[in-house]
Amino acid sequence: MHKHAWFTSIAIFSFSLLLLATSTDRAAAEPKPGDTITRSNVEAAKDYVSPGVAWAIENGMDLTIVPYQKIDEPAEYISATEKYSAQVSVNEKNELQNWVAGRPFPKVDASDPKAAVKLMYNFENTAYFTDDLNVHLPDADTGAFYVDASGKRNYNVERHFIADWSRRLRFEGRLKHDPVPAFPDSEVFAKAGFYPLIEPFDLKGVGSISFRYKDDSRQDDTWLYVPTIRRVRRMSSAQRSDALFGQDIDMDSFGGYAGQVSWFDWRFVGEKPMLGSFHGKNLPPKVCTRDGGMTYCEDWEMRPSVYIVEGKARVPDYAYSKRVIFLDKETFMIPYSDLYDRNGELWKVIIQNIRTSKQPNPNIDFAYPTERMFVYAFTVVDMQLLHGTRAAIPGMQFPEEPGWFIDIGFDNKHSVDEEWYTIAGLISGGR
Repeated sequence: MHKHAWFTSIAIFSFSLLLLATSTDRAAAEPKPGDTITRSNVEAAKDYVSPGVAWAIENGMDLTIVPYQKIDEPAEYISATEKYSAQVSVNEKNELQNWVAGRPFPKVDASDPKAAVKLMYNFENTAYFTDDLNVHLPDADTGAFYVDASGKRNYNVERHFIADWSRRLRFEGRLKHDPVPAFPDSEVFAKAGFYPLIEPFDLKGVGSISFRYKDDSRQDDTWLYVPTIRRVRRMSSAQRSDALFGQDIDMDSFGGYAGQVSWFDWRFVGEKPMLGSFHGKNLPPKVCTRDGGMTYCEDWEMRPSVYIVEGKARVPDYAYSKRVIFLDKETFMIPYSDLYDRNGELWKVIIQNIRTSKQPNPNIDFAYPTERMFVYAFTVVDMQLLHGTRAAIPGMQFPEEPGWFIDIGFDNKHSVDEEWYTIAGLISGGR
């Protein structure tokens, strides 16, 4: 048996039992505002986090528990949901039908055989952003995690990454800027790009672009550009689950889940109160000391209701046997996801730290008219290889950067046109 398999088996079994706990039992042990969850009292939190998050706590990630705060949806998103949701459905192939804008399924019955896939389409079309998403100067460290002879946990940073931009342009479900609600005569649902890398030096100029189509039966098109060999490589859907450049994240794991909903078989597991990091205050994010800095020690709160959904890829040779995704019912954001290997053993965890504010960065004089959600930090931990990647947005070296530019349209100084999302743009940006 793999040296970590014993932990994985225990974690999965324990988590299954905990889902059956009564509400009375949960209330008696529920972490309260003012508590700090550490290795010494992790048992108090195990019913309120995923097995992967529990592993991170046991290895040095502390949770500071703060009061729950409600997060409101944008008014135009609520209006679009009311206008269009009654006409939306999911067919037998798990493909979304007749969606225009807003939340596809504002009410989901847990007994509905399509409950899980409907929840995932709610996530894909959340109010997080509706038109465009532009992230400037994110950075990441990746390295090995180990326990030394004294029992101290350490994180040895091997490589540092900085990207110029990560962007996503929606072609459907648009609410802020023309064309609304969709680009006319387009077969594309959304385009995304991540380029160019600025560091490390040997990967300078590397980047990728990806197209997702309105036709859910059509797989994503993804291209990777590597300047050192002057080559653009097209990636298969299975390769989107492969870790990139020595990091622990894969293209389908950004944001908790970035794959195609219709290319997975989804199962509804349950719903209950769980902890999540939704109102962080530290920028740059506070790295944990007890695990050597592999994760971030930020504020967490008890979210009233979180959906638990399991997804299994239909794509052959996909790296993971399943993803277990935790969806906050109020926002449809993913606070964390657990990923399992082909043998069904717990392999990786993705943990997101979110701040909800008018300001993407409190250090700058830049604000939105209403509160928005910003993922200002995330961690991916490989529990089998004892390896981790931590990322910050904006990067640790850029404390005066806003980091996040959401729904800014085409006329903002930080925006780009459709040319940016082309192979020609990718190659030009990498030179």
